[in-house]
Formats: sequence, structure tokens, C-alpha cells
Amino acid sequence: MATNYVSCPNCHSQNPANFQTCTNCGTMLPISPMPMQPVGGYAQKLPGADKKIAAGICGIVLGGLGIHKFVLGYQQEGIIMLSVYLVSLVIAMVTCGIGTPLVLIPSIVGIIEGIIYLTKSDEEFVQTYVLNKKAWF
Repeated sequence: MATNYVSCPNCHSQNPANFQTCTNCGTMLPISPMPMQPVGGYAQKLPGADKKIAAGICGIVLGGLGIHKFVLGYQQEGIIMLSVYLVSLVIAMVTCGIGTPLVLIPSIVGIIEGIIYLTKSDEEFVQTYVLNKKAWF
């Protein structure tokens, strides 16, 4: 059984039937009458969906270091998070612990992003973070 696609009414590109917006132009797609069926009886993985678990766990466990950003291919954002974490760590040491709450800021951001990644469906995750390249939250 073949995979169903929906043509975008705006740019006419082909999109998987379960997507709500066009991957090319972002236009709302018409509702598909039938759900997508895997080809050959095997469940197909969306390209990029395999990064969801790794990025989510890294975000929760190593959030402040920005490792989850590197997993998704966002090098600039990963460097920003790592730099903020290291600078806040230095400030905490220089101020003898008074600046310690600053270390929590990038860690909390990483935890929130990790939870967001893990609670999205594979389709939403791929659409948002792999195709549209949404770097923050």
C-alpha cells in the first residue's frame, strides 16, 4: 500500500498526509481522508526522528552544557549555552558562591527544552526542529 500525500494548495509541493502545514511554505494543508500507511507493512521512521530521544535526554541531564543543541545540529546555539554556563560557573567561583544561582539559568533552559522534545510526537519534532530549524524552545 502506498504512502498518502497531500498537495499544498499554495505551492503545490507534496507533503505527508499527517502533516498540518506545508513543509515548503507553511500553508495549512487540507485534511486528508485517510491516514498514512507504511510501505511494505513496515513502519517507516521519519528522517531526523531518531534525534528526539538523544536530544531530550541530553537536554534534561546535561542541559546547561547545551549538548542537546549539538545533537540537533545547532552549533551556534550550543556554543552560546556552553559559554553562558561556563561564564556563570566562573562568576560563581569568583564570588565564593554568591553567583551560584546564575549556573541554574542555562540548566533550567536545557531541562525545559528536553521535556519539550520528549513530549512532542515524532512528526511534530521533525517538522519543528529538523525541517523548520526552530532553535530555541
